[in-house]
Amino acid sequence: MKYRSCELYAEGSTTSYRKKLIEVALPLDVINREASHEKSIRHGHPSTLHLWWARRPLAAARAVLFAQIVDDPSAWPELFPGEEEQRRERQRLFSIIKKLVRWKNSNDETVLTEAREEIWRSWRRACAGRNDREFYNPDVLPEVHDPFAGGGSIPLEAQRLGLRACAGDINPVAVLINKALIEIPARLSGLGPVNPAPNRRIASGGAEGLAEDVLFYGNELLREAERRIGHLYPKVRITEEMVSERDDLRGLVGKELPVIAWLWARTVKSPNPAFSDVDVPLIASYILSKRRRAYLEPVIDGMEYRFRVRIGDLPSWASRGTKSGGSRSSFLCLLSGTPIPFEYIRNEGRARRMGARLIAIVADGPRGRIYLPATEEHQDIARRAEPKWKPEVILPNNKRNFNTPLYGLATFGDLFSPRQLVALTTISDLITEMIERVHRDALAAGIPAGEPLARGSGARAYAEGVGVYLALALDKCADYLSTICSWHSGIDNISHTFARQAIPMAWDYVEANPFSGSTGSFSSMLQNVVDVLRGARSGPECFSVMEDARSQSSSRNRIVSTDPPYHDNIGYADLSDYFYVWLRRSLKEIYPELFATVSTPKGEEMVVAPYRHSSREDAERFFLEGMSESLRRIAEQAHPEFPVTVYYAYKQSENMGNGRTGWETFLEAVIRAGFMITGTWPMRTELGNRTNAREANVLASSIVLVCRPRNADAGVATRRELIAALREELPEALRIIREGGIAPVDLQQAAIGPGMAVFSRYSQVVESSGERVSVGEALKLINATLDEVLAEQEGDFDADTRWAVAWFEQHGFDPGEFGDAETLSKAKNTSVTGMVEAGIIESKRGRVRLLRPEELPSDYDPAMDKRLTVWEMTHHLIRLLESGGEGAAAKFLSRLPRMDSARDLAYRLYMICDRSRRSQDAIRYNALVQSWPEMVSLIRSPQTTLG
Repeated sequence: MKYRSCELYAEGSTTSYRKKLIEVALPLDVINREASHEKSIRHGHPSTLHLWWARRPLAAARAVLFAQIVDDPSAWPELFPGEEEQRRERQRLFSIIKKLVRWKNSNDETVLTEAREEIWRSWRRACAGRNDREFYNPDVLPEVHDPFAGGGSIPLEAQRLGLRACAGDINPVAVLINKALIEIPARLSGLGPVNPAPNRRIASGGAEGLAEDVLFYGNELLREAERRIGHLYPKVRITEEMVSERDDLRGLVGKELPVIAWLWARTVKSPNPAFSDVDVPLIASYILSKRRRAYLEPVIDGMEYRFRVRIGDLPSWASRGTKSGGSRSSFLCLLSGTPIPFEYIRNEGRARRMGARLIAIVADGPRGRIYLPATEEHQDIARRAEPKWKPEVILPNNKRNFNTPLYGLATFGDLFSPRQLVALTTISDLITEMIERVHRDALAAGIPAGEPLARGSGARAYAEGVGVYLALALDKCADYLSTICSWHSGIDNISHTFARQAIPMAWDYVEANPFSGSTGSFSSMLQNVVDVLRGARSGPECFSVMEDARSQSSSRNRIVSTDPPYHDNIGYADLSDYFYVWLRRSLKEIYPELFATVSTPKGEEMVVAPYRHSSREDAERFFLEGMSESLRRIAEQAHPEFPVTVYYAYKQSENMGNGRTGWETFLEAVIRAGFMITGTWPMRTELGNRTNAREANVLASSIVLVCRPRNADAGVATRRELIAALREELPEALRIIREGGIAPVDLQQAAIGPGMAVFSRYSQVVESSGERVSVGEALKLINATLDEVLAEQEGDFDADTRWAVAWFEQHGFDPGEFGDAETLSKAKNTSVTGMVEAGIIESKRGRVRLLRPEELPSDYDPAMDKRLTVWEMTHHLIRLLESGGEGAAAKFLSRLPRMDSARDLAYRLYMICDRSRRSQDAIRYNALVQSWPEMVSLIRSPQTTLG
């Protein structure tokens, strides 16, 4: 197989394609940095519309789609004939991506227009000279399809780039999220607002009018809800008794303060027969606030107890609450000290004898949070709440992610207190009323009656669209209105139900006040939804459908980018039932097809869920067969011009328990589906100290696989032929990848792409015995070839540097025996004495060691060095980068011959450090390579003065 004019010609095959940018190189570190930064953005970010698990960063999705569609310059040698021309054009495309992935540019029309024009330019080049307008119409861009759309990052970014998109998912909650992100705003853009407020803002485009109405009618809903049930959420009066125990409350006597939250503890009857009538509390910690030094102090009076709120230094016993020891220990009876084992608590819970007791109140005071003792009045008011409805859907028998059924909380309704159920059902009922009110106002505003939202547009669709966003705000409220929520004493705030991808048992829990305006209130959740809507802009019409990826036909002639379920990481259907039960109650008349069942579909969901199958092996088989079939459907249908991109979130070293890694197994499924893999790019969202990959077993948050359908007549290769092809093709591929500035920490993973492109283009690779070479063995061969390529580059280094690399591999910067150093120096055609004179080693008392960067002289001048070594150049660059930044390092770099040799050495030394777990040294070499593009840019920029 050879590359000619950047078209791929397989031996015995007539298939050819022009490579896309993502199949050659990416400015990966910039993408990863922006994806990581995005996680800290909350205001207006689409992820705040509704919770979804393992949502892809928008920056990554945007960059991947752009690079998946835009040509690599090597694909057009008639336009970019030489390596230098291709490099310059690639850097120009990189500059577009670097602007495109910045969060502040998400709606910058100048930046987006530049990206869209580049997409059109590549598409029209592809269409030139082709007569098949079904596939190649120069006036119509192909659409994008994501068959596992989930939280909607990929379809949303396709729409932002000017492409129509189809978001598919089997989970109705995911389908609704995608409708709210890409379908409803586009369909209802430019309308409204229709509310009767005299100071309403006039829509200036996009979904601003819709956002204005969601805010108005949401606030109307909130006022009506408070009128109906506000008595269940009273203010708290500061009494003389409270002040007698708290000097900090003086001056507040008689004042009524709004309550932010009520803190409760679950209770069981004491197992001690002498106290068997007492409901004793199960409290994980007495600490209320670390910042305000507030904690609970139990006061025991015979068979009674209460809790006093103290302010002061936190005593050591406060962190344990009523637990018998550490965080996972069981409890003690507060009155008798009798142990309360978990088995006893489980039995009490299953017998419906577990109760709850109010232990503290968090109020909004003149200077922030105030922690107050519980009152009988507030406890009695909460207990008077009588819900008319509760979701009776049974929680899954999945102890890994759901352990509340062990304690008698067996249905989703059991996860809420009676008062929380009253609040949620009241708001749900009011959503229906608000939809009718919006409909009347829309007709009065002159909007034609039209059709329901599921089928069209008009006044009815507009009203139902407002209702969808109100229901999403209710869902967000539900995340903060359950008895799984806890009080975070470190930040004085509420931790929501899904602090992790599970529903664990919570002992002391918090009831948020939905009318407080604080975290968890309906108004704060409503504002999140409105902020996302205000950021929505008019784009191509897109749609979201409920479909099974194994049988879908939506990929036909579309560009496919998708983020499928990750083995057994997340049980999306089980978790999303928590929200589905509330969405169904509010929206089943609007979307009857989505909410036809009492819970989300489970049998078709492609995750490894052993409790749904007879064994773990059956669950694994179900996942692999389903994923292979889904990928096969994509391979058969996807548009022939574009590769398919698939996100996958497994560490290469993560083992599934059968001797194979999840990563290896997924690659096998991809190849089995008829794909060959032409790229693998690590996309990171966790970048803190990211270079110690091997030590901490950390890999990318996800890996993007770039795939092309394998030729039907692909031949068979031997292991020897595979190795020969890897040795021939990997060096050039690695050169281009490194020119893109890829960090050494990502190099090995990225090198799998061109390596797997060689392996997966054959129908199979066989050993001399005829046995098939597995994916796992292919990965080993690719990694071995990568090591060979990097090692062969040492032949281009000077003798001193070759000695230093070999010594560093054995000793790092630690000393070794002089005799060993002398022997090695003979093999490398140098000498210890000469290297001492060169200034790269120290030799004392029979010991030799390499000098660290910080030990090198600060007045070093490479022009005066008569024995200049790549080793010395590289480590002076590290010294200057750490002491003076990229400007100082660039000034030094500009004075060096063969600049790239220092970068090549840094890659080599990183790989050595990575294998030997020298994480601190690895960080320095990784940082040098990451800074390389900026240093080169400073050197080449005419505006830069390096001195």
